[in-house]
Amino acid sequence: MTAPVQRQIALLVSVVGAVIVALDGTILLMAQPGMQRDLGASVAQIQWTSTGYLVAVAALLVIAGRLGDRYGHPRLLFVGVLGFGAASAGIALAPTVGWVIVLRAVQGGFAAFLQPATLALLRLAYPADRLSKPIAIRTSAIAVAAGSGPLLGGVLVAHLGWRAAFWGNVPLAFVIAVLALAVRTPAPQHAISPRLNLTSAGLLAVALAILVHALADVPARGWTAAPTLLEFLAVIGVATVLGWHERRTTHPIVPPAVAGSVPVTASMAILLITTAGLFGALFRATFYLQDVLRLDPLDSGLRVLPLTVLMVLGSPAAVAALRRYGARRTAIAGTVLVVVGIAGLSRLGPASTWMAMAVAFAAVGAGFAIVMVTATGTVVGDAPPGCAGVVSGLKQTAMNIGPIFGIAVAASATGTAASTMNSTLLILAALAALGLLPASRLPRRPAHQEGGATTAAPPVQAPTPQAAPARHTNS
Repeated sequence: MTAPVQRQIALLVSVVGAVIVALDGTILLMAQPGMQRDLGASVAQIQWTSTGYLVAVAALLVIAGRLGDRYGHPRLLFVGVLGFGAASAGIALAPTVGWVIVLRAVQGGFAAFLQPATLALLRLAYPADRLSKPIAIRTSAIAVAAGSGPLLGGVLVAHLGWRAAFWGNVPLAFVIAVLALAVRTPAPQHAISPRLNLTSAGLLAVALAILVHALADVPARGWTAAPTLLEFLAVIGVATVLGWHERRTTHPIVPPAVAGSVPVTASMAILLITTAGLFGALFRATFYLQDVLRLDPLDSGLRVLPLTVLMVLGSPAAVAALRRYGARRTAIAGTVLVVVGIAGLSRLGPASTWMAMAVAFAAVGAGFAIVMVTATGTVVGDAPPGCAGVVSGLKQTAMNIGPIFGIAVAASATGTAASTMNSTLLILAALAALGLLPASRLPRRPAHQEGGATTAAPPVQAPTPQAAPARHTNS
Protein backbone atom coordinates (compact mmCIF):
# COMPACT_ATOMS: atom_id res chain seq x y z
CA MET A 1 0.00 0.00 0.00
CA THR A 2 1.42 3.38 -1.01
CA ALA A 3 2.40 6.04 1.52
CA PRO A 4 -0.38 8.48 0.45
CA VAL A 5 -3.00 5.76 0.92
CA GLN A 6 -1.60 4.90 4.34
CA ARG A 7 -1.77 8.56 5.31
CA GLN A 8 -5.40 8.73 4.25
CA ILE A 9 -6.23 5.65 6.34
CA ALA A 10 -4.42 7.13 9.35
CA LEU A 11 -6.33 10.41 8.87
CA LEU A 12 -9.65 8.55 8.62
CA VAL A 13 -8.95 6.60 11.82
CA SER A 14 -7.86 9.78 13.60
CA VAL A 15 -10.97 11.69 12.56
CA VAL A 16 -13.50 8.94 13.29
CA GLY A 17 -11.80 8.13 16.60
CA ALA A 18 -12.04 11.76 17.69
CA VAL A 19 -15.64 11.99 16.48
CA ILE A 20 -16.90 9.04 18.55
CA VAL A 21 -15.63 10.72 21.74
CA ALA A 22 -17.10 14.11 20.78
CA LEU A 23 -20.47 12.55 19.91
CA ASP A 24 -20.59 10.54 23.13
CA GLY A 25 -20.09 13.63 25.28
CA THR A 26 -22.82 15.68 23.61
CA ILE A 27 -25.32 12.84 23.18
CA LEU A 28 -25.00 12.06 26.90
CA LEU A 29 -26.59 15.41 27.76
CA MET A 30 -29.73 14.37 25.91
CA ALA A 31 -29.78 10.91 27.50
CA GLN A 32 -29.41 11.98 31.13
CA PRO A 33 -33.01 13.13 31.82
CA GLY A 34 -34.45 9.84 30.54
CA MET A 35 -31.78 7.90 32.41
CA GLN A 36 -32.73 9.68 35.63
CA ARG A 37 -36.42 8.84 35.23
CA ASP A 38 -35.89 5.24 34.12
CA LEU A 39 -33.36 4.33 36.83
CA GLY A 40 -34.86 6.44 39.61
CA ALA A 41 -31.56 8.29 40.03
CA SER A 42 -30.92 11.46 42.00
CA VAL A 43 -29.47 14.61 40.45
CA ALA A 44 -26.17 13.93 42.23
CA GLN A 45 -26.00 10.43 40.77
CA ILE A 46 -26.66 11.72 37.27
CA GLN A 47 -23.93 14.32 37.82
CA TRP A 48 -21.53 11.47 38.56
CA THR A 49 -22.22 9.88 35.18
CA SER A 50 -20.34 12.91 33.83
CA THR A 51 -17.88 13.49 36.67
CA GLY A 52 -16.73 9.86 36.87
CA TYR A 53 -15.91 9.87 33.17
CA LEU A 54 -14.06 13.18 33.38
CA VAL A 55 -11.98 12.11 36.38
CA ALA A 56 -10.93 8.85 34.72
CA VAL A 57 -10.04 10.35 31.37
CA ALA A 58 -8.09 13.28 32.82
CA ALA A 59 -6.12 11.04 35.18
CA LEU A 60 -4.98 8.64 32.47
CA LEU A 61 -4.41 10.72 29.32
CA VAL A 62 -0.70 11.42 29.79
CA ILE A 63 -0.02 7.88 30.98
CA ALA A 64 -1.81 6.49 27.92
CA GLY A 65 0.25 8.75 25.68
CA ARG A 66 3.46 7.42 27.22
CA LEU A 67 2.28 3.84 26.73
CA GLY A 68 1.55 4.63 23.10
CA ASP A 69 5.06 6.00 22.61
CA ARG A 70 6.43 2.75 23.99
CA TYR A 71 4.13 0.10 22.53
CA GLY A 72 2.73 1.80 19.43
CA HIS A 73 -0.24 4.11 19.00
CA PRO A 74 -2.25 1.86 16.64
CA ARG A 75 -2.23 -0.80 19.38
CA LEU A 76 -3.37 1.67 22.03
CA LEU A 77 -6.08 2.99 19.73
CA PHE A 78 -7.30 -0.54 18.99
CA VAL A 79 -7.50 -1.43 22.69
CA GLY A 80 -9.03 1.93 23.58
CA VAL A 81 -11.81 1.89 21.00
CA LEU A 82 -12.77 -1.74 21.70
CA GLY A 83 -12.91 -1.01 25.43
CA PHE A 84 -14.88 2.18 24.77
CA GLY A 85 -17.42 0.25 22.69
CA ALA A 86 -17.67 -2.56 25.25
CA ALA A 87 -18.23 -0.08 28.08
CA SER A 88 -20.92 1.64 26.00
CA ALA A 89 -22.71 -1.68 25.54
CA GLY A 90 -22.47 -2.29 29.27
CA ILE A 91 -24.03 1.10 30.01
CA ALA A 92 -26.87 0.36 27.59
CA LEU A 93 -27.56 -2.86 29.53
CA ALA A 94 -27.01 -1.38 33.01
CA PRO A 95 -29.81 -2.28 35.48
CA THR A 96 -29.03 0.50 37.99
CA VAL A 97 -27.48 3.95 38.01
CA GLY A 98 -24.60 2.59 40.09
CA TRP A 99 -23.59 0.38 37.20
CA VAL A 100 -23.86 3.35 34.82
CA ILE A 101 -21.52 5.43 37.01
CA VAL A 102 -18.92 2.64 37.24
CA LEU A 103 -19.07 1.86 33.53
CA ARG A 104 -18.86 5.54 32.61
CA ALA A 105 -15.60 5.69 34.57
CA VAL A 106 -14.39 2.59 32.71
CA GLN A 107 -15.44 4.21 29.44
CA GLY A 108 -13.43 7.30 30.40
CA GLY A 109 -10.37 5.14 31.06
CA PHE A 110 -10.57 3.60 27.60
CA ALA A 111 -11.25 7.03 26.07
CA ALA A 112 -7.94 8.11 27.61
CA PHE A 113 -6.22 5.35 25.61
CA LEU A 114 -8.09 6.37 22.48
CA GLN A 115 -7.72 10.16 22.44
CA PRO A 116 -3.92 10.67 22.42
CA ALA A 117 -3.53 7.87 19.88
CA THR A 118 -5.85 9.57 17.38
CA LEU A 119 -3.63 12.65 17.42
CA ALA A 120 -0.27 10.86 17.61
CA LEU A 121 -1.21 8.83 14.51
CA LEU A 122 -1.15 12.02 12.48
CA ARG A 123 2.36 12.82 13.72
CA LEU A 124 3.52 9.36 12.70
CA ALA A 125 1.84 9.47 9.29
CA TYR A 126 2.61 13.05 8.21
CA PRO A 127 5.85 15.06 8.14
CA ALA A 128 5.85 18.00 10.55
CA ASP A 129 5.57 20.51 7.70
CA ARG A 130 2.33 18.92 6.41
CA LEU A 131 0.43 18.49 9.67
CA SER A 132 -1.76 21.61 9.50
CA LYS A 133 -4.18 20.31 6.89
CA PRO A 134 -5.01 16.94 8.54
CA ILE A 135 -5.31 18.67 11.91
CA ALA A 136 -7.74 21.19 10.36
CA ILE A 137 -9.81 18.32 8.95
CA ARG A 138 -9.86 16.66 12.37
CA THR A 139 -10.89 19.92 14.06
CA SER A 140 -13.72 20.47 11.57
CA ALA A 141 -14.99 16.93 12.12
CA ILE A 142 -15.00 17.42 15.90
CA ALA A 143 -16.95 20.66 15.45
CA VAL A 144 -19.56 18.93 13.29
CA ALA A 145 -19.84 16.07 15.79
CA ALA A 146 -20.19 18.41 18.76
CA GLY A 147 -22.77 20.51 16.93
CA SER A 148 -24.84 17.59 15.65
CA GLY A 149 -24.56 15.48 18.81
CA PRO A 150 -27.49 17.06 20.67
CA LEU A 151 -29.72 16.74 17.59
CA LEU A 152 -28.72 13.11 16.98
CA GLY A 153 -29.04 12.33 20.67
CA GLY A 154 -32.46 13.94 20.80
CA VAL A 155 -33.70 11.83 17.89
CA LEU A 156 -32.32 8.60 19.38
CA VAL A 157 -33.67 9.27 22.86
CA ALA A 158 -37.06 10.46 21.61
CA HIS A 159 -37.68 7.40 19.44
CA LEU A 160 -35.62 4.60 21.02
CA GLY A 161 -34.92 5.66 24.61
CA TRP A 162 -31.75 6.72 26.42
CA ARG A 163 -30.07 3.32 26.07
CA ALA A 164 -29.97 3.76 22.29
CA ALA A 165 -27.58 6.68 22.75
CA PHE A 166 -24.98 4.22 24.07
CA TRP A 167 -25.80 1.34 21.71
CA GLY A 168 -24.93 3.70 18.87
CA ASN A 169 -21.28 3.72 19.96
CA VAL A 170 -20.90 -0.04 19.52
CA PRO A 171 -20.95 -0.42 15.70
CA LEU A 172 -18.93 2.77 15.27
CA ALA A 173 -16.29 1.48 17.70
CA PHE A 174 -16.13 -1.80 15.79
CA VAL A 175 -15.57 0.03 12.49
CA ILE A 176 -12.78 2.13 14.02
CA ALA A 177 -11.12 -1.00 15.44
CA VAL A 178 -11.14 -2.66 12.01
CA LEU A 179 -9.68 0.46 10.41
CA ALA A 180 -7.01 0.64 13.12
CA LEU A 181 -5.82 -2.82 12.10
CA ALA A 182 -5.21 -1.45 8.60
CA VAL A 183 -3.03 1.44 9.80
CA ARG A 184 0.62 0.96 8.94
CA THR A 185 2.92 3.56 10.43
CA PRO A 186 6.71 3.50 10.66
CA ALA A 187 8.02 1.68 13.71
CA PRO A 188 7.91 4.15 16.62
CA GLN A 189 11.21 5.70 17.53
CA HIS A 190 12.49 4.73 20.93
CA ALA A 191 10.92 7.01 23.49
CA ILE A 192 13.27 9.48 25.15
CA SER A 193 12.50 7.75 28.46
CA PRO A 194 11.24 4.27 27.54
CA ARG A 195 10.34 3.14 31.05
CA LEU A 196 7.04 4.22 32.54
CA ASN A 197 7.84 5.64 35.96
CA LEU A 198 5.03 4.20 38.07
CA THR A 199 5.58 6.64 40.93
CA SER A 200 5.31 9.67 38.65
CA ALA A 201 2.37 8.12 36.80
CA GLY A 202 0.51 7.49 40.05
CA LEU A 203 1.18 10.96 41.43
CA LEU A 204 0.11 12.61 38.17
CA ALA A 205 -3.08 10.55 37.99
CA VAL A 206 -3.99 11.38 41.60
CA ALA A 207 -3.30 15.11 41.16
CA LEU A 208 -5.37 15.36 37.97
CA ALA A 209 -8.22 13.26 39.37
CA ILE A 210 -8.51 15.42 42.50
CA LEU A 211 -8.28 18.63 40.44
CA VAL A 212 -11.03 17.57 38.04
CA HIS A 213 -13.27 16.42 40.89
CA ALA A 214 -12.75 19.69 42.76
CA LEU A 215 -13.53 21.83 39.70
CA ALA A 216 -16.53 19.71 38.72
CA ASP A 217 -18.05 20.21 42.18
CA VAL A 218 -17.49 23.99 42.33
CA PRO A 219 -20.95 24.76 40.85
CA ALA A 220 -22.57 22.86 43.72
CA ARG A 221 -20.18 23.68 46.59
CA GLY A 222 -18.57 27.01 45.66
CA TRP A 223 -14.91 28.04 45.50
CA THR A 224 -14.51 28.68 49.22
CA ALA A 225 -16.27 25.61 50.61
CA ALA A 226 -14.06 23.57 52.95
CA PRO A 227 -14.10 20.42 50.76
CA THR A 228 -13.13 22.47 47.69
CA LEU A 229 -10.24 24.19 49.47
CA LEU A 230 -9.03 20.90 50.93
CA GLU A 231 -9.01 19.31 47.48
CA PHE A 232 -7.09 22.25 46.00
CA LEU A 233 -4.55 21.98 48.83
CA ALA A 234 -4.26 18.26 48.13
CA VAL A 235 -3.59 19.00 44.44
CA ILE A 236 -0.84 21.46 45.38
CA GLY A 237 0.69 18.94 47.76
CA VAL A 238 0.65 16.05 45.30
CA ALA A 239 1.91 18.29 42.47
CA THR A 240 4.79 19.47 44.67
CA VAL A 241 5.81 15.89 45.41
CA LEU A 242 5.47 15.04 41.71
CA GLY A 243 7.70 17.96 40.70
CA TRP A 244 10.31 16.97 43.29
CA HIS A 245 10.27 13.37 42.08
CA GLU A 246 10.38 14.33 38.38
CA ARG A 247 13.52 16.43 38.90
CA ARG A 248 15.33 13.53 40.55
CA THR A 249 14.25 10.50 38.53
CA THR A 250 16.02 9.29 35.41
CA HIS A 251 12.67 8.36 33.82
CA PRO A 252 10.27 11.32 34.24
CA ILE A 253 6.68 10.93 33.09
CA VAL A 254 7.07 14.17 31.09
CA PRO A 255 10.48 14.12 29.37
CA PRO A 256 12.63 17.26 29.83
CA ALA A 257 12.60 17.78 26.05
CA VAL A 258 8.82 18.21 26.27
CA ALA A 259 8.64 20.15 29.54
CA GLY A 260 11.37 22.51 28.31
CA SER A 261 9.86 23.15 24.87
CA VAL A 262 8.47 26.69 24.81
CA PRO A 263 6.23 26.13 21.74
CA VAL A 264 4.72 22.98 23.29
CA THR A 265 4.08 24.44 26.76
CA ALA A 266 2.80 27.73 25.32
CA SER A 267 0.39 25.88 23.02
CA MET A 268 -1.00 23.87 25.91
CA ALA A 269 -1.50 27.03 27.96
CA ILE A 270 -3.41 28.63 25.07
CA LEU A 271 -5.66 25.58 24.72
CA LEU A 272 -6.41 25.42 28.44
CA ILE A 273 -7.19 29.14 28.72
CA THR A 274 -9.18 29.43 25.50
CA THR A 275 -11.31 26.35 26.13
CA ALA A 276 -12.05 27.67 29.62
CA GLY A 277 -13.33 30.94 28.17
CA LEU A 278 -15.28 29.26 25.38
CA PHE A 279 -17.06 26.59 27.42
CA GLY A 280 -17.73 28.95 30.30
CA ALA A 281 -19.32 31.41 27.88
CA LEU A 282 -21.40 28.67 26.25
CA PHE A 283 -22.58 27.47 29.65
CA ARG A 284 -23.67 30.96 30.74
CA ALA A 285 -25.15 31.88 27.34
CA THR A 286 -27.20 28.66 27.21
CA PHE A 287 -28.77 29.42 30.59
CA TYR A 288 -29.53 32.95 29.38
CA LEU A 289 -31.17 31.75 26.18
CA GLN A 290 -33.38 29.23 27.97
CA ASP A 291 -34.05 30.84 31.36
CA VAL A 292 -34.28 34.52 30.37
CA LEU A 293 -35.29 34.52 26.70
CA ARG A 294 -37.43 31.40 27.30
CA LEU A 295 -36.21 29.63 24.18
CA ASP A 296 -36.61 25.87 23.95
CA PRO A 297 -33.49 23.67 23.51
CA LEU A 298 -33.92 23.51 19.72
CA ASP A 299 -34.20 27.29 19.32
CA SER A 300 -31.25 27.75 21.67
CA GLY A 301 -29.21 25.33 19.58
CA LEU A 302 -30.07 27.25 16.42
CA ARG A 303 -28.87 30.49 18.03
CA VAL A 304 -25.51 28.84 18.78
CA LEU A 305 -25.26 27.23 15.32
CA PRO A 306 -23.07 30.02 13.84
CA LEU A 307 -20.35 28.99 16.32
CA THR A 308 -20.28 25.45 14.92
CA VAL A 309 -20.42 26.62 11.30
CA LEU A 310 -17.52 29.03 11.77
CA MET A 311 -15.49 26.36 13.55
CA VAL A 312 -15.82 24.22 10.44
CA LEU A 313 -15.00 27.10 8.09
CA GLY A 314 -12.30 28.55 10.32
CA SER A 315 -10.18 25.40 10.37
CA PRO A 316 -9.07 25.52 6.71
CA ALA A 317 -8.69 29.29 7.02
CA ALA A 318 -6.24 28.68 9.85
CA VAL A 319 -4.10 26.52 7.57
CA ALA A 320 -3.78 29.36 5.06
CA ALA A 321 -3.04 31.87 7.82
CA LEU A 322 -0.34 29.63 9.28
CA ARG A 323 1.32 29.31 5.91
CA ARG A 324 1.37 33.06 5.40
CA TYR A 325 1.72 34.59 8.86
CA GLY A 326 3.18 31.90 11.13
CA ALA A 327 1.93 30.42 14.39
CA ARG A 328 2.37 33.48 16.61
CA ARG A 329 0.34 35.99 14.64
CA THR A 330 -2.28 33.38 13.74
CA ALA A 331 -2.78 32.32 17.37
CA ILE A 332 -2.97 35.95 18.52
CA ALA A 333 -5.60 36.71 15.86
CA GLY A 334 -7.64 33.66 16.87
CA THR A 335 -7.46 34.55 20.56
CA VAL A 336 -8.56 38.12 19.85
CA LEU A 337 -11.58 36.81 17.92
CA VAL A 338 -12.57 34.60 20.86
CA VAL A 339 -12.24 37.52 23.28
CA VAL A 340 -14.20 39.89 21.04
CA GLY A 341 -16.91 37.28 20.52
CA ILE A 342 -17.36 36.58 24.25
CA ALA A 343 -17.33 40.31 25.00
CA GLY A 344 -19.95 40.75 22.28
CA LEU A 345 -22.16 38.16 23.94
CA SER A 346 -21.90 40.11 27.19
CA ARG A 347 -23.57 43.12 25.56
CA LEU A 348 -26.63 41.21 24.40
CA GLY A 349 -30.03 41.63 25.99
CA PRO A 350 -33.67 40.70 25.39
CA ALA A 351 -33.93 43.40 22.72
CA SER A 352 -30.84 42.25 20.80
CA THR A 353 -31.35 41.04 17.25
CA TRP A 354 -30.69 37.49 16.09
CA MET A 355 -27.98 38.86 13.80
CA ALA A 356 -26.05 40.48 16.67
CA MET A 357 -26.07 37.20 18.56
CA ALA A 358 -25.04 35.25 15.44
CA VAL A 359 -22.08 37.55 14.81
CA ALA A 360 -20.84 37.14 18.38
CA PHE A 361 -21.13 33.34 18.30
CA ALA A 362 -19.51 33.27 14.85
CA ALA A 363 -16.52 35.26 16.10
CA VAL A 364 -16.05 32.84 18.98
CA GLY A 365 -16.29 29.82 16.67
CA ALA A 366 -13.88 31.17 14.07
CA GLY A 367 -11.37 32.25 16.68
CA PHE A 368 -11.50 28.96 18.53
CA ALA A 369 -10.96 26.98 15.32
CA ILE A 370 -7.90 29.09 14.51
CA VAL A 371 -6.49 28.62 18.00
CA MET A 372 -7.18 24.87 17.94
CA VAL A 373 -5.48 24.25 14.60
CA THR A 374 -2.50 26.47 15.44
CA ALA A 375 -1.87 25.17 18.94
CA THR A 376 -2.51 21.52 18.10
CA GLY A 377 -0.24 21.68 15.07
CA THR A 378 2.49 23.30 17.15
CA VAL A 379 2.18 20.75 19.96
CA VAL A 380 2.34 17.76 17.64
CA GLY A 381 4.77 19.24 15.12
CA ASP A 382 7.27 20.25 17.80
CA ALA A 383 7.07 16.91 19.61
CA PRO A 384 10.57 15.45 20.00
CA PRO A 385 11.09 12.05 18.35
CA GLY A 386 9.41 9.33 20.36
CA CYS A 387 7.22 11.76 22.33
CA ALA A 388 4.18 12.18 20.06
CA GLY A 389 2.02 10.26 22.51
CA VAL A 390 2.94 12.11 25.67
CA VAL A 391 2.45 15.54 24.07
CA SER A 392 -0.88 14.39 22.63
CA GLY A 393 -1.89 13.24 26.11
CA LEU A 394 -0.87 16.57 27.61
CA LYS A 395 -2.79 18.42 24.92
CA GLN A 396 -5.93 16.37 25.56
CA THR A 397 -5.52 16.93 29.30
CA ALA A 398 -5.53 20.70 28.74
CA MET A 399 -8.61 20.32 26.53
CA ASN A 400 -10.41 18.39 29.30
CA ILE A 401 -9.49 20.59 32.26
CA GLY A 402 -10.08 23.92 30.48
CA PRO A 403 -13.84 23.43 29.95
CA ILE A 404 -14.37 22.21 33.52
CA PHE A 405 -12.55 25.27 34.87
CA GLY A 406 -14.48 27.64 32.61
CA ILE A 407 -17.83 26.18 33.65
CA ALA A 408 -16.80 26.37 37.30
CA VAL A 409 -16.13 30.10 36.82
CA ALA A 410 -19.40 30.63 34.93
CA ALA A 411 -21.51 28.65 37.39
CA SER A 412 -20.11 30.36 40.48
CA ALA A 413 -21.87 33.65 39.70
CA THR A 414 -24.63 34.39 42.19
CA GLY A 415 -27.93 35.94 41.23
CA THR A 416 -30.31 35.43 38.33
CA ALA A 417 -29.16 34.47 34.84
CA ALA A 418 -30.25 37.90 33.60
CA SER A 419 -28.43 39.93 36.26
CA THR A 420 -25.15 38.00 36.15
CA MET A 421 -24.75 37.15 32.46
CA ASN A 422 -23.04 40.35 31.37
CA SER A 423 -20.52 40.53 34.20
CA THR A 424 -19.78 36.80 34.06
CA LEU A 425 -19.16 36.90 30.32
CA LEU A 426 -16.83 39.88 30.73
CA ILE A 427 -14.85 37.89 33.31
CA LEU A 428 -14.67 34.97 30.87
CA ALA A 429 -13.57 37.32 28.08
CA ALA A 430 -10.78 38.58 30.35
CA LEU A 431 -9.85 34.97 31.11
CA ALA A 432 -9.66 34.16 27.40
CA ALA A 433 -7.54 37.29 26.87
CA LEU A 434 -4.85 35.75 29.08
CA GLY A 435 -4.24 33.40 26.16
CA LEU A 436 -2.49 36.29 24.40
CA LEU A 437 0.48 35.84 26.74
CA PRO A 438 1.38 32.26 25.70
CA ALA A 439 0.35 33.03 22.10
CA SER A 440 3.13 35.62 21.98
CA ARG A 441 5.63 32.85 22.78
CA LEU A 442 4.84 30.76 19.71
CA PRO A 443 7.21 30.65 16.72
CA ARG A 444 7.12 33.81 14.65
CA ARG A 445 8.29 32.57 11.26
CA PRO A 446 5.62 31.70 8.68
CA ALA A 447 5.72 28.30 7.05
CA HIS A 448 6.41 28.24 3.33
CA GLN A 449 6.17 24.56 2.64
CA GLU A 450 3.08 22.70 1.56
CA GLY A 451 0.59 22.11 4.34
CA GLY A 452 1.81 24.98 6.46
CA ALA A 453 4.20 23.95 9.15
CA THR A 454 3.25 25.41 12.44
CA THR A 455 6.71 25.52 13.93
CA ALA A 456 9.63 27.78 13.37
CA ALA A 457 12.12 25.07 14.08
CA PRO A 458 13.19 22.66 11.36
CA PRO A 459 10.68 19.82 11.03
CA VAL A 460 11.45 16.90 13.29
CA GLN A 461 11.48 13.86 11.06
CA ALA A 462 10.18 11.42 13.57
CA PRO A 463 8.62 8.23 12.21
CA THR A 464 7.26 9.39 8.88
CA PRO A 465 -2.07 16.72 18.59
CA GLN A 466 -15.48 16.15 27.19
CA ALA A 467 -18.02 16.92 28.02
CA ALA A 468 -18.51 19.45 30.75
CA PRO A 469 -20.39 18.54 33.91
CA ALA A 470 -24.04 18.04 33.15
CA ARG A 471 -26.57 20.74 33.88
CA HIS A 472 -28.93 19.71 36.69
CA THR A 473 -21.04 18.56 29.15
CA ASN A 474 -15.71 19.11 24.23
CA SER A 475 -14.22 16.02 20.93
